[in-house]
Amino acid sequence: MITADRLRVPGATLYHETRGEGPPLLLLPGAGGDAAVLDPVADALADTFTVLTHDPRGYSRSTLDGPPAEQRVDVHADDALRLLDAVAPGEPAYVAGASSGAIVTLDLLARHPERLRGALAHEPPSWSVLPDAAEQLAFFQEVYDTFMAEGLGAAGERFMAGIGPVLLPMPHEDPLAERTRAMRQRLSANAPLALRYEHRSFAAYVPDLDALAAASTKLTLAAGTGTRGHLPYRPAALLADRLGLPLAEFPGAHNGWSTHPAETAELLRTHLLGDTR
Repeated sequence: MITADRLRVPGATLYHETRGEGPPLLLLPGAGGDAAVLDPVADALADTFTVLTHDPRGYSRSTLDGPPAEQRVDVHADDALRLLDAVAPGEPAYVAGASSGAIVTLDLLARHPERLRGALAHEPPSWSVLPDAAEQLAFFQEVYDTFMAEGLGAAGERFMAGIGPVLLPMPHEDPLAERTRAMRQRLSANAPLALRYEHRSFAAYVPDLDALAAASTKLTLAAGTGTRGHLPYRPAALLADRLGLPLAEFPGAHNGWSTHPAETAELLRTHLLGDTR
């Protein structure tokens, strides 16, 4: 059973959903994603955790108080903290994020380690940590410029050419459920917002390595086996190396949480809880 609610936060109203029983686990989607993107993983984890998902501010059903503006990692992490405080006040929680959600996970752990029992970041696209950071950030600027000049289709083609074949086809669903159909319509509306207001600022985020090192016993860095050799794999691998952590490999590629939800859920249990259930 899914329970939906809304939470007022500075500058926005966040739509969020809760399901399951057990210790609280906040799942964070990638850029332009929303709560429903995480349905298969969240459903698979609901027998172990109280799973919290949400639409990040400005996307889908989470409305801004004003017009869209450049998104900031620390603001999204503050939103995540307020969600945890609203749903599980005073109770240490788990958090796991994919793509942009992984960057938010890193920021939340670095600034509020006392609030978390464990954190998993799957392929955070924080190009700032790479030795060729300037080149990668210039690429994201090029994608943005292409979007502004030629539109979403051309920008999407340039983006995919730069990151490689790391977004695998989604599982076929026939007939398409109404919840899935509504989600896809929302994601189509979210995509240009993500390109215009989120991609560049999140890509430039610089993780606090000293703070993450101090909380490293709570952190798992992960990447998809299908992403190995491509750009999205590199920041997770480099961060794991710098922090002296093993890199956890998950099935699938950058969107493996969507293409391999059952395996992803089991690995999330393993890495967040250890080998116990």
